[in-house]
Amino acid sequence: MDSHALDAIIARYDVPDGRLLGILSEVQEQEGYIPHDVLVMLSEKLGVRLSRLYSLVTFYSFFSLQPVGEHMITVCMGTACHVKGAEMVLSALGKHLGIETGMAQDGKFAVTTEDNKFTVTIARCFGACSMAPVLSVDGNLYGYATPENLPAILAEFGWREHES
Repeated sequence: MDSHALDAIIARYDVPDGRLLGILSEVQEQEGYIPHDVLVMLSEKLGVRLSRLYSLVTFYSFFSLQPVGEHMITVCMGTACHVKGAEMVLSALGKHLGIETGMAQDGKFAVTTEDNKFTVTIARCFGACSMAPVLSVDGNLYGYATPENLPAILAEFGWREHES
């Protein structure tokens, strides 16, 4: 993202309340993540300490400091989902996608496939406990997720069984 594009985003957020979160959200929407160099530029342009920006980006789980895949998969790990087998779903996702589901980056769980097609993250609760375990792919919610129904869900987003 260049300086002019960042200036255009900043100009849309002239109200102090929520300004930083709005700007960071828009940067992530355009870039797919929040690059370090953009945080540095934003710090300089707004006169906000870089550490403050990092604290916001690392506190909120929806921000990412790493590039993410074409499709975002988020597995709910809230109490109901956990009890109903979310860990098995996460483990099966790892096997199907060929990723290590125990790795963490930036203090957050986020693992991207080598081909950059999928990024797997976890969330604490989707508020859909009655359908536990739940996962989301690109904002589409899938309830009653099981290791057995993952191939059909993943296939909707271009995954093929032989790719694992």
